[in-house]
Amino acid sequence: MLAKANRLVRADDYRRLVRRGRRVATRFALVYLSVGNPCLPPRFGFIVAKTVGVAVDRNLVRRRLKAVTFAAIPDLPPGTEVVIRALPGAAQAGWDTLRFELSGVLGGGVTRA
Repeated sequence: MLAKANRLVRADDYRRLVRRGRRVATRFALVYLSVGNPCLPPRFGFIVAKTVGVAVDRNLVRRRLKAVTFAAIPDLPPGTEVVIRALPGAAQAGWDTLRFELSGVLGGGVTRA
């Protein structure tokens, strides 16, 4: 589980990151990345809309995304902010597939926006 310090919770933070962050598209997610204040730890936000599936499927996808990002925290520079928007096919994707795709994006180096 992500600690409170590692979560994006304000709508303004989500909006800012989606509008101004660097966007990387994968088969099952859109990932928005930005590096801000280097005094803050990496922070993550998740958008899993009803187009992904019923509540059970959405919660499964959200838990998988949180697990992938939790493992990526030590590899990210301080101040990194990430929003992951799950796409409709994410509920049918296997754990290994999601982990491989997102690890590639999160481990691929984040540059300042």
